[in-house]
Amino acid sequence: MLKPAVIIDSGSRFTRGGFAGQEQPQCVLRTVLLPPCSPRQPCPGTESPPCSAPRHRPLKRGLVEDWDGMKTLWGHLLCCCLRVSPEEHPVLLAESPSCPAADRARAAEVLFEGLGVPALHLANSGFLSLCAHGRVTGLAVESGAAVSHVTSVWWGQTLRKGTRSLGVAGDHLSRHLHGLLLQSHPEPSALPALTKKVLTQLKEQCCYVSLDYEGDLQEEGSHPAARFQTPDGRWITLGKERFCCPEPLFRPELLQLRCPGLHQLAWQSLQTVPEQARRHVLGNIVLSGGSSMFPGFPERMCLELNLLFQGAGVHVEVLANPRRGTAAWAGGSMAASLTSFQHTWMTKGEYQEHGAEYVHTKFQ
Repeated sequence: MLKPAVIIDSGSRFTRGGFAGQEQPQCVLRTVLLPPCSPRQPCPGTESPPCSAPRHRPLKRGLVEDWDGMKTLWGHLLCCCLRVSPEEHPVLLAESPSCPAADRARAAEVLFEGLGVPALHLANSGFLSLCAHGRVTGLAVESGAAVSHVTSVWWGQTLRKGTRSLGVAGDHLSRHLHGLLLQSHPEPSALPALTKKVLTQLKEQCCYVSLDYEGDLQEEGSHPAARFQTPDGRWITLGKERFCCPEPLFRPELLQLRCPGLHQLAWQSLQTVPEQARRHVLGNIVLSGGSSMFPGFPERMCLELNLLFQGAGVHVEVLANPRRGTAAWAGGSMAASLTSFQHTWMTKGEYQEHGAEYVHTKFQ
């Protein structure tokens, strides 16, 4: 009898793992690897390398660039962090909404042949985010570290023609914040202490989404400033940078990108939903990912979508779970723990009989 399923959600910054039925991931690793440089080098994904070797990221912009690296990372997660034998536990793997078909087959090959798992399920992270909110129909708006996505789902089926992606997410906002501080801070000597890690902390602690961006820009001092202490003990004061930082999610042109904002992509995605189903989907818009955690983000998304649908006779509501930063993982945990889910696994026997391409038949 198979043991509890392992849920794996690999993002550009973090890889989360745990068992079906758990509310939160049991293990969170950085999605990075280090080349060999010392006999005492720790396992991949650990925080404190014993050398200064450059970090290698096997997954970028939500897509795998180094499959051997992902095999190493997943193997470490299973064997060293969760302390299980991969041959004994089915694996549910969350996949990016923009995952190419070839990558789905390659993931099956790595997990079945490279790690020897007994069964596999591949699930769109947008669908899993809906599952975390108890939905199987709706629109998932995800914004993580490297890329943002909008995914329409109808009764558990991902409407791939409705999938949209935006090349603005957490890492871009951190760099944008650094640029804003360089432009406006009276003491730029304090800024060298702002490493990528510190910038992320600063962004998460001090920034928020404005409900009236143009108005707030014009009203000096309309919103309270925030102070942040850098690791070397210096203080940084943020004013309008607090709400200017996340604004490119709605206005990519602030980063010199000629593309629609996240709310406009959500509107585009909704236009691909069959008209008779659209109203139902509109009532189930969920947010997911670490970059959706800004205060004011749910309210702004709701405001913008209601403006876009003005005159259509509908009222849009946005669901924002306080734990939405890990919603895709939590949705996988919930789904894999259901009795009705057990017939959906692709077994190792099916893989051996039909090959890796069978994932396209099994998981449509």
